[in-house]
Amino acid sequence: MPNRLAHETSPYLLQHADNPVDWWPWSQEAFDEARRRQVPVLLSVGYASCHWCHVMAHESFEDRATADELNAHFVNIKVDREERPDVDAVYMEAVQAATGQGGWPMTVFLTPDAEPFYFGTYFPPAPRHGMPSFRQVLQGVHQAWDERRDEVDEVAGKIARDLAGREISYGDDQVPGEQELAQALLGLTREYDPQRGGFGGAPKFPPSMVIEFLLRHHARTGAEGALQMAQDTCERMARGGIYDQLGGGFARYSVDRDWVVPHFEKMLYDNALLCRAYAHLWRTTGSQLARRVALETADFMVRELGTAEGGFASALDADSDDGTGRHVEGAYYVWTPAQLREVLGEEDADLAVRYFGVTEEGSFEEGASVLQLPQRDEVFDAGRIDGIKERLLAARSARPAPGRDDKVVAAWNGLAIAALAETGAYFDRPDLVEAAVAAGDLLVRLHLDDQARIARTSKDGRVGANAGVLEDYADVAEGFLALASVTGEGVWLEFAGLLLDHVLARFTDAGSGALYDTASDAERLIRRPQDPTDNAAPSGWTAAAGALLSYAAHTGSEPHRTAAERALGVVKALGPRVPRFIGWGLAVAEAVLDGPREVAVVGPALDDPSTAILHRTALLGAAPGAVVAVGTPESDEFPLLADRPLVRGGPAAYVCRNFTCDAPTADPDGLRVALGG
Repeated sequence: MPNRLAHETSPYLLQHADNPVDWWPWSQEAFDEARRRQVPVLLSVGYASCHWCHVMAHESFEDRATADELNAHFVNIKVDREERPDVDAVYMEAVQAATGQGGWPMTVFLTPDAEPFYFGTYFPPAPRHGMPSFRQVLQGVHQAWDERRDEVDEVAGKIARDLAGREISYGDDQVPGEQELAQALLGLTREYDPQRGGFGGAPKFPPSMVIEFLLRHHARTGAEGALQMAQDTCERMARGGIYDQLGGGFARYSVDRDWVVPHFEKMLYDNALLCRAYAHLWRTTGSQLARRVALETADFMVRELGTAEGGFASALDADSDDGTGRHVEGAYYVWTPAQLREVLGEEDADLAVRYFGVTEEGSFEEGASVLQLPQRDEVFDAGRIDGIKERLLAARSARPAPGRDDKVVAAWNGLAIAALAETGAYFDRPDLVEAAVAAGDLLVRLHLDDQARIARTSKDGRVGANAGVLEDYADVAEGFLALASVTGEGVWLEFAGLLLDHVLARFTDAGSGALYDTASDAERLIRRPQDPTDNAAPSGWTAAAGALLSYAAHTGSEPHRTAAERALGVVKALGPRVPRFIGWGLAVAEAVLDGPREVAVVGPALDDPSTAILHRTALLGAAPGAVVAVGTPESDEFPLLADRPLVRGGPAAYVCRNFTCDAPTADPDGLRVALGG
């Protein structure tokens, strides 16, 4: 019989709806039940595409004896970290403080007052590698609760007080200047891997936000070293196994330093950020590799993550059936020489083996290889290679596919909207712009209420109950601002402004300008989460700073500009020390130092060919954080277009900073130069 999770919208929670564990969703009712029974709470946090979450579920939560023990002695709460990033952030901070590490599944034991007192991540079903079994942990916690309750309450209270007392080291209210950005670049240079690209060792994550900073820093200063790090890293990733050489799109990270073997799950946020980064790299360098990867990644998002309602699903699992009934990580993606011969025949298989770096020994497990592009010098017949890719992709599509987490997360859809809108505009792909508009329409129609408060998730057209957090407001605003610039439809600027008004009113500390991840009227946890550092995606803090700055450039709003600059004080403090973990904040700081530039393109009509050329030229300008408005002189949708007449009856572009403009130009080459091209 299904448990309470059967009524949820989260695919992760629904995966546990048939467990024998008597799960509760995160709710006050669950804590009330723990208080009534005078038992502790087991909090288990994970997400649908998490490999070890699946493992622990199969080993422990599907086991009747373990479930009986859980049900007898605990109230059991299951949380999807992607639906409730605030709950995840608060208790992950406790796990990391107590154990020195974190990860998912996250396993935390709480008092009925939600105060944590024992922590862990994955626990095996039997003792292993120095770890106790999960049932040993349950028995130990139950015994401590029954026999040493005062001690447990004392520990829990101390941990809760310590967490509640933590505050961000804010720095000051000045934006990073030349010195701090130069120090950040130097710090990145020290951590850069010149042989393999990227930063640090294994596991190696795609540094999309750092790439954006490097490209903007190069655009503003001409620093060739910054461009070289971005370019080489992008090439190494695109040639590695982290990139899907057949279907496009990036896996979550590489388990090795060489980008060869990925953790195979594919996340919407990674692909949105990397699609945009590669498009911006092409904009800067004209690299055909960057162009191909940007377009293939955009097509992957639309093809494999697009939902029937017009949004984008969260993720594809790492695991799938290997054809024998086993659920195996990477089974969908890897190949042996024998499998290539079966699909391609001997001659084409020999070519594919060389082209994709497939060996008899394999680069993965059981003699299978992850497809790469290792041959830099050998020249291949492009038409023949394309045919081989098509045949392999068709054969792969017949394999059991990885599961898909179908929930639509507002923030990640905002990132996808920005990426698809810009990529479509750069490469004359109106279908990609249309996909971005459809996702924007879904967010407005389903996720926004009549006060422009945003819901975090939806699934199958049903909106979830969880309130949006800071990154939802900021990233959706970022996507809407990109749509405004690309489509020339001012309604997107209006919607962005409504979202950012909430950021100013409900997420910002009026005294310091610091930002919180949850709204002032959100559910109270033991700590109000607050983190300016980037993780897998831009932090809500730095994403908000970027969107506020762009909106201010569009509208001249001083409160939004001031809020953006005050938020960047933390980047001034952290950028020189930990530049890898605040890349988007550094990218926003580059935009502040450059202006950012405001480009108004006016023409007799939006479909006028000469106006369209100027508009596209403006969008292709590499000036950091530049905003673009396009319309007719009569348009009142964009403040940037006010008092911007045609020139001799024809289209013109005005390049401005702080609403002070250079002389208008009708020459695309002149506009390109004015924008750093």
